[in-house]
Amino acid sequence: VDPLATQAAIDVLRSGGNAVDAAVAAAGVLGVTEPFSAGIGGGGFMVIRTSGGQVTTIDGRETAPAAMQPDTFSGLSFGEARWSGLSVGVPGTVRGWDEALRKYGTMSLGDVLQAGIAVAREGFEVDQVFFDQTEQAVDFFDDIAPTAALFLDPDGTPRDVGSVFRNPDLARAYERIAQLGPKGFYRGAIADAMVAVVQDPPLAPGANHVWRPGLMTMRDVKGYVAPEREPTRVGYRGLDVYGMGPPSSGGSTVGEALNILEGFDLSGDRVEALHRYLEASAVAFADRNRYLGDSDFVDVPLAGLLSDSYADERRPLIGSTTGVPYEPGDPTDNEGPSTTHLTVSDRMGNVVSYTFTIESTGGAGITVPGWGFLVNNELTDFNFQPGTANSPEGGKRPRSSMSPTIVVDDGQPLLALGSPGGSTIITTVLQILVNHLDFGMSMPEAIAAPRASQRNTPTVLAEPDFISSAEGMALLGRGHSFSSTAEIGAATGIRFLPDGLVQAAAEPTRRGGGSAMVEEPSATSVASLRDLALAG
Repeated sequence: VDPLATQAAIDVLRSGGNAVDAAVAAAGVLGVTEPFSAGIGGGGFMVIRTSGGQVTTIDGRETAPAAMQPDTFSGLSFGEARWSGLSVGVPGTVRGWDEALRKYGTMSLGDVLQAGIAVAREGFEVDQVFFDQTEQAVDFFDDIAPTAALFLDPDGTPRDVGSVFRNPDLARAYERIAQLGPKGFYRGAIADAMVAVVQDPPLAPGANHVWRPGLMTMRDVKGYVAPEREPTRVGYRGLDVYGMGPPSSGGSTVGEALNILEGFDLSGDRVEALHRYLEASAVAFADRNRYLGDSDFVDVPLAGLLSDSYADERRPLIGSTTGVPYEPGDPTDNEGPSTTHLTVSDRMGNVVSYTFTIESTGGAGITVPGWGFLVNNELTDFNFQPGTANSPEGGKRPRSSMSPTIVVDDGQPLLALGSPGGSTIITTVLQILVNHLDFGMSMPEAIAAPRASQRNTPTVLAEPDFISSAEGMALLGRGHSFSSTAEIGAATGIRFLPDGLVQAAAEPTRRGGGSAMVEEPSATSVASLRDLALAG
């Protein structure tokens, strides 16, 4: 979503780095320019396709402190839990970056963080999106002294549009990590400050909310690991679709919905096809909400959820009118193969699809003093009630919806994509895949098209242009009802073309418009993307 981050990735590729190096460089810059969405205080998931054809994943999801109990959030509203130290999980971003670079990159963490250090020191221009995101959280940001000092003007209002935002404290944090590696974050001064601020949020005079202390300890921080995990894989219309497995629900839910949709011909009537897309998503979400959690703690029937036989059982539920809400099925008897996003590829054939976040816009609202980054509120992704697959537990990773995805055709990369957006990430990725693979849209068209999200709820969350379209109006006759939202997701994608060419695409308007670059741009492709942005 940010041209400075995209440029950092391009600069790394031009200097001889690979896609993993470039992805981490871009992510480092996004931690500066998109501090309310992502950064070293959060976590994420990276799907990697190597030049040799291997597909793997790095799990940088946050973990709950050891002291967390199944009833920790009981009796609390979402807001009471979020704006507190209780919502903060041990961040996984830095460890995830290092794992990816050591195993699949060619450059050091110190090298790829230089662009982020420069942007943090020199600053960037505040745009309307940055202003609006700050404004959403002002009533809480002004409660926390270091957050107010960093993100608000002295009069307590957001930084003005057009002003230059600098973050020398974050530059210092990056320099420490560049010099010392992950131990510069998970041990010593940064870790001490992070634990202290989570355990005792530093309130400003006149704070008008209750901020509960968190449970994170230095033992929790020092013990964090970012494991490498097998990806999910489903076949769809002759293609292999790879995604992120538990604790993310993205790969399994997108995969289950695609398996259901593969039994339908979506090339004919568009209204019928969109109806089936919405219903398949709802059916998959019913299973997601029942079964998905951290597979290190609960038994996730992943093979069953992703099996063709289970899709065959679930597909007949979809009739000519909506059937929401659907009940979860029982996949256990089925056997078979089983909130910022960036996408990068290189000339060697490495591909990275990476989604990372601090959860809600502004995370927990708590800035680590002296180090310039917000901590996450990822633990609110747990179910607040005990006794479910996604209930809190010490050391457990909360369920996520992040869905970084790579599609392979006969062993060669075809697509890579992903999006932020909470649980709408899953439906955003699914809809883009259907738009491109079934409806024949180009990747820029598939990303720009109006979106609708059905997550097994009474109403379909949809953008105004979708609701007012002829198809949207026709879906009302099939029992669907809509609730409107200004925008859903902020996707990026790469389409691999013949003769070694690639098409990089980002949002024309959502989140203020995204950023897509290639090393050697084609004048024709640049013009077409510009026309699409103007049309949007």
